[in-house]
Amino acid sequence: MTDGAAAGPPPIRHNDHSPLVPPALGAWEPSLPVSVVIPARGGQHRLDLALAALAAQSYPAHLMEVIVVDDGSDPPLRLPEIAPPGARIEPAAPGGWGIAHAVNTGAARAGGEIVQRLDSDMVVCREHIEALARWHHLAGYVVAIGAKRFVEEPVLSPGEVYDAVRAGSLGEVFDLSAAQASSTEQTIARTNGLRTSRNPYHVCTGPTVSLRREVFHAVGGFDPAVLRGEDTEFAYRLAAHGVVFVPDMDAQAVHLGIPAQRLDRERAVRTVAPYLAQRVPLRRDLRKDPGRQWLVPYVEIVFRLGEDPDPGRVRAAVGAALSGSLPDVVVTLVAPWSKLAEGRPGPDDPLFELRLLREHFAHDRRVRLADEGNGITAADGVTAGGGVTGVAGVTATPAPIPFRYTGPVSAPLGRDSLERMIAAMQDDRSGMLVVDLGEDGPATLVRTEALGRALLLGAADVTASIEATHGVRHGARADFWPAKDRKDQKAQKTESAGKPGKPEKPEKTAQGARAAQAARAERTVRPEAAAQPGRAARPEKAAKTAETAQTDKAAEAGKAAKTGQAASGGARPSARVAGRAASAAARRRNWRSLLRSTLRSD
Repeated sequence: MTDGAAAGPPPIRHNDHSPLVPPALGAWEPSLPVSVVIPARGGQHRLDLALAALAAQSYPAHLMEVIVVDDGSDPPLRLPEIAPPGARIEPAAPGGWGIAHAVNTGAARAGGEIVQRLDSDMVVCREHIEALARWHHLAGYVVAIGAKRFVEEPVLSPGEVYDAVRAGSLGEVFDLSAAQASSTEQTIARTNGLRTSRNPYHVCTGPTVSLRREVFHAVGGFDPAVLRGEDTEFAYRLAAHGVVFVPDMDAQAVHLGIPAQRLDRERAVRTVAPYLAQRVPLRRDLRKDPGRQWLVPYVEIVFRLGEDPDPGRVRAAVGAALSGSLPDVVVTLVAPWSKLAEGRPGPDDPLFELRLLREHFAHDRRVRLADEGNGITAADGVTAGGGVTGVAGVTATPAPIPFRYTGPVSAPLGRDSLERMIAAMQDDRSGMLVVDLGEDGPATLVRTEALGRALLLGAADVTASIEATHGVRHGARADFWPAKDRKDQKAQKTESAGKPGKPEKPEKTAQGARAAQAARAERTVRPEAAAQPGRAARPEKAAKTAETAQTDKAAEAGKAAKTGQAASGGARPSARVAGRAASAAARRRNWRSLLRSTLRSD
């Protein structure tokens, strides 16, 4: 393990990192340089203790640098007498403030291939850096998480901490029996070291986390706009990127002082909630406000239009996508938009329909126009053969959006089609769902983290990679498109193709309705003639009979209306119709219940 990473790491199924077997502590030779980034504002004494512990690490000193980023301390922070040889203090970059900004400053100035983010009030054990760094020598897409316990800060000197850490015993200077365990460690234990966790990013909460530097920058670093919960939001984007989260309980540490969320949990949760609601779509519990739009959508819906699209079909497909049961979606229309010249179009403009569609959707914030034909820049989908198809203007993955749907405009989504498809994928945690739409072609729903994992692995066959790491599921149209929606789509296709539909009965047309009404009136007015052919009724008798018939009919209608209202508040449906409605409602409840149950925090 001297070349920096093992060649061809085995595929990890979901987050089951069991195939990765780290070397024993002290029994291997590290080769990757580590940059420890510590954001700090004030708290000089606690920083002194943290640096004293880092000075006693088992990881080779020539492979470790420590960057303390001073986030506007007054007075400015200083390096203590006991500190690692590669330690230095850097001021936060101008134009920003806060933990996220400070960490980004340190990562931008880091020279190591591994970035270790550490809080300034954490005192780590002797093997802490080594324990986490060994995972990055096995695979480049691992995020390693250290352990921590909370203690009341005792009266200590940096020298005492250095001696205790160097001797390998934090217990000599801290009362670990009175330490409070972290709630994240309870989740780690309950999910077998996060191997069975559905959402392992939840426990990646910042005080001690390490990852490859290129992974840090690939997801954009921390978001300085997130003032609370920045570590969870960052971890969510890492998950969408396809990483594997590995907790290492050998990387022990103590956190000096009890965190604020332990003192006032309700306030802490309320403070974080709006930041996560905007940016973490998987937190469905935070997105309950009806009619809201959010910063990061839940699903990206991709339609490819070509040069000469059918405007009716495109508008119908986009309308169905935006009016479904999942409101937080965005639609991406892929077409050769760059071919539309800005000058005066000619009378025989071959891109006439495309030009009109551009104007129709250009100002809708929920619709994006992605160019096609201006050079392939990224892979955005999966072909039937398993290869990657490229379309300029469409990103390699929709991250941080957790799902991407790609389907034909000739098959608009049903109202709850996406909800059904996501529920099915959450049921078995599959990475891709392929639905056979018959003559319309296939539709696919891809989990972003599965696609991200395939790209991290450099897979030539994306479908095969997703099958290995998350699984590929197949379904039929009837599983996800309600019968009513399928009938409506068939009617739309018939109308769009200009084919004559099934002739209506004469009574269904206006002329036929008038003729039928006249015939019924004639039969009502001449009852005797109907009974005795050839014998005409007297006009005055016929009029009286017609009046009586109309009165009786009105009385019967009123009686039926009263009876129906008393029984059910309106018209009473037949048992068959009522049964179908009840079954449909039950199916919808089952899908939504399944979706909610599979989106639990673990």
